[in-house]
Amino acid sequence: MISLAGVGQDQSLSYDERGKFIHYEVVEQSGVSKVNLSARANRFFKQKAKLLKMTSKVADTIMQAEGKFIINKTALVLNRPSGEVKYNFYIECRDDKYRFWLTDFVFIPYQRDRYGNFVASTTVGTPLENEPGKLNAAEWKGYINNTGKEAEILTAQFKESMADKQEIKPATKSRETISTKKW
Repeated sequence: MISLAGVGQDQSLSYDERGKFIHYEVVEQSGVSKVNLSARANRFFKQKAKLLKMTSKVADTIMQAEGKFIINKTALVLNRPSGEVKYNFYIECRDDKYRFWLTDFVFIPYQRDRYGNFVASTTVGTPLENEPGKLNAAEWKGYINNTGKEAEILTAQFKESMADKQEIKPATKSRETISTKKW
């Protein structure tokens, strides 16, 4: 299995041709058909149904899902969520290889509600590509770094799931015939 990653040395997120952050990888798996790779990807999306929501399936090779990472803020002993980063997850399967990428990262800050729970303060997020002001530049860089780490963890789990050698066969249901003569 050969993996080609388009990541930088100091950051795990690179820029794509649209100017947006992207985590992009091409993985070669010799001897595996695209049908089997697509079935493995579907199984991964079903296993991670709480984190990734399948939104569309273009043809039989390209799939899209939406997900989110919770970014935590740590101060001494306390650990609290400071926001969430929503993203789009794409995968394209071909015979003997597949590629996937995470892109369209949008940060939504959290605030406490009247019950003490952390909830999204707005429904409109800020793209991670936007340059912050001087006051919160360090905090914004931390959000980008945490997003990169979370993307690395998710892609490692995805590659592990895709490398699973277990053959996935489509389930064939036998038709039951109902006899009305015996009861």
